[in-house]
Amino acid sequence: MVSGMDAGMVVGYFRGKSILITGSTGFLGKVLVEKILRVQPDVKKIFLLVRAADIESAKLRIQTEVTGREIFQVLKEKHGMEFDDFIEEKICPLAGDIMYEDFGLDTGSLRELYKDIDIIVNGAATTNFSERYDVAFDANVLGAKHVCTFAKKCSKLKMLLHVSTAYVAGEQEGIILEKPFLMGESLKEGTHLDIESELNLIKETRRELKANCSSEKAERRAMKELGLKRARKFGWPNTYVFTKAMGEMLLGHLRGDLTVVILRPSIITSILKEPLPGWMEGIRTIDAVVIGYAKQTLSFFLVDLDLIMDVIPGDMVVNAMMVAMTAHSEEQSQTIYHVTSSLRNPAPYAILAESGHRYFFDNPPRTGRNGEPARLNKMRFFSTVKRLSLYMAIKYRLPLEMLRLVNIALCGVFSRRYNELSRKYRFVMQLIELYAPYSLFKGCFDDTNTERLRMAMNKEREDNAANYYFDFDPKSIDWDDYFYSVHIPGVLKYMRD
Repeated sequence: MVSGMDAGMVVGYFRGKSILITGSTGFLGKVLVEKILRVQPDVKKIFLLVRAADIESAKLRIQTEVTGREIFQVLKEKHGMEFDDFIEEKICPLAGDIMYEDFGLDTGSLRELYKDIDIIVNGAATTNFSERYDVAFDANVLGAKHVCTFAKKCSKLKMLLHVSTAYVAGEQEGIILEKPFLMGESLKEGTHLDIESELNLIKETRRELKANCSSEKAERRAMKELGLKRARKFGWPNTYVFTKAMGEMLLGHLRGDLTVVILRPSIITSILKEPLPGWMEGIRTIDAVVIGYAKQTLSFFLVDLDLIMDVIPGDMVVNAMMVAMTAHSEEQSQTIYHVTSSLRNPAPYAILAESGHRYFFDNPPRTGRNGEPARLNKMRFFSTVKRLSLYMAIKYRLPLEMLRLVNIALCGVFSRRYNELSRKYRFVMQLIELYAPYSLFKGCFDDTNTERLRMAMNKEREDNAANYYFDFDPKSIDWDDYFYSVHIPGVLKYMRD
């Protein structure tokens, strides 16, 4: 690892480089693309792989879903009327998909890319906890394999950076180390994970569903259930983290002498500092609580307020990515980084609850025709699934059962109402089951490697730009101030609709 780095060295590293980024239409991808273009306008090219029918469609997606977003406002102001020309010169759209070998690109494009690419950032993934198993496998497992295979064909590639998640650890407790997964490793004792067998199972299940002429809805439900069943069989709580863990295994197994950095962030939240504090896209667990409370549509939530909520602002994750790229260029190694906060600056869920309550007391949401301040009821928190399930049974399940009996007695008069409420109840119970591993998580992510990376940044001078432009030290965050002044206002501004 390069030591004694500073902001100038990190910025300088990207000069003249060609970078391929997958997943640029996601939150983290946008933050990364904007940051590189803003701090290093002399980057040679940024190739953005997006799912699209052709180059024109890919270009349109990038314009609407990436460079057209609010986060690019500072860059637009900097370049003024020349912004579009600058973007056209620096960004090259690629119409393809990581689920295919060579991303489904034509031979001519591949030939150029193999010669040009210096760095690959794989941020493409499906993050839906209960995604169809085949869809999640294609994106998170085969996608990682295809990116690795492609990377090995790039003649001047310096490194591959793969974005994973800290929660590949499943529901482990205590200190969780930054260590790679070995092929076949699982989280449940006595089980052995065979990725090839999982792929064959998916194919066989789809064949059976097609042979039985299952409807699209039935097929989707069956594939979702299969993903959760297989994840839990091997010790992971959901399809998302299970497939991300398998993707890591394949990368480690196939990389050869390729330099690979696997970045494992925890729950990524809104931008802390620059370019736009509070900006974010995509609702996380904690944001659903904020929005639900603001709208008064969520009266309770499953969380132990004494447990640590491991969150990290999006700009800190991107800063860590850029420093890691600089530090590990051409090292022929594999390194895992936990970009997390639970060890260095732990924030209990109580901080979010308290700062949220204070924020809404000071800034009550406006409701009604005349925009009068809403009357806010305090949210109830349940620290165990058992307690919440009991509450749900008394408050909702019992009245639902009574409605069912009345409906039978009245020959189905309330069938529609019963089915609707029953569906909502099942949906809430499924959400509880899916989110419990995170809201009741008892692990703590060791970040020894990440701390070593932070120490490699030259911080001898207090005014060093690295302390601002490439800060990824959670110790610098005042959580109460961040939630009250940055994150909650950001959620309400950018995620309300």
